[in-house]
Amino acid sequence: MANPDKRWPENVPGEFFVDTTCIDCDTCRQLAPDTFEDAGEYSFVYAQPQTEGQRRQALRALLACPTGSIGTLHRNDAKAVMRDFPLHLEDGVYYTGFSSPKSYGGSSYFVQHPDGNWLIDSPKYLPHLIDRFAALGGIRYIFLTHRDDVAEAHKYAQRFGSQRIIHQAERSAQPDAEIVLAADEPVAMAPDFLIIPTPGHTRGHCVLLYRQRFLFSGDHLWWSRVQARLSASEEYCWYSWARQIQSMERLRRYSFAWILPGHGQRITLAPEAMQVELAALIERMRATL
Repeated sequence: MANPDKRWPENVPGEFFVDTTCIDCDTCRQLAPDTFEDAGEYSFVYAQPQTEGQRRQALRALLACPTGSIGTLHRNDAKAVMRDFPLHLEDGVYYTGFSSPKSYGGSSYFVQHPDGNWLIDSPKYLPHLIDRFAALGGIRYIFLTHRDDVAEAHKYAQRFGSQRIIHQAERSAQPDAEIVLAADEPVAMAPDFLIIPTPGHTRGHCVLLYRQRFLFSGDHLWWSRVQARLSASEEYCWYSWARQIQSMERLRRYSFAWILPGHGQRITLAPEAMQVELAALIERMRATL
């Protein structure tokens, strides 16, 4: 629970605040951009919610914060807002919320599918999400993009009898995973789902393309709100920047309209516009070599 005695001084006066336990994961700024801003190494409240919609967004951010660093000075209705999660995005695709500190606040997603539901990376293991996932039909597969964001996948796998999917090069993070990918070529795992190896950020990083529309991109690719363009990070590339550029080029073969990352902003664009943005990102990446 956030401590008002440990509020950052940048917080504007009012009901909501961020305390000094914030790890700067960006979750609150994604969910409630009208309320939270980046101070450089942590988030703070730059504007108190003025409308009911803004207040609801701020409470979603409070709930999703992996470290419980957001608080209110008085009793709030977060319990009612909790029912918003997982948040439906489009066509049976959900953002789970409740980011885990074990993945440094990484985003995870849920896909409802007639042949079995998928969880992409892992949120906190919480009774609310367990009940909601069960109500939506359980979890058949848990796709793990890479080692950094496995969080509590093993607990969800045990609870739902799920099969975890991970690349061989990442297996040490989930040694008892049920499905281990060895190849570096795309793999069609089930109807509508294509796993695409994208080594770079880590050796065995993979992304998941769903229905040629939704790209679950892990830490390979995201949208930068500040720069209003696609982005990738050489600073946080743990394996090979050159390989990550090659992996980015591989994505030019595919059509998609959504990028749903582990870290960074989600974005939806027309597929043609997405390809223009992707090509521009690749050129910027090449220029760093």
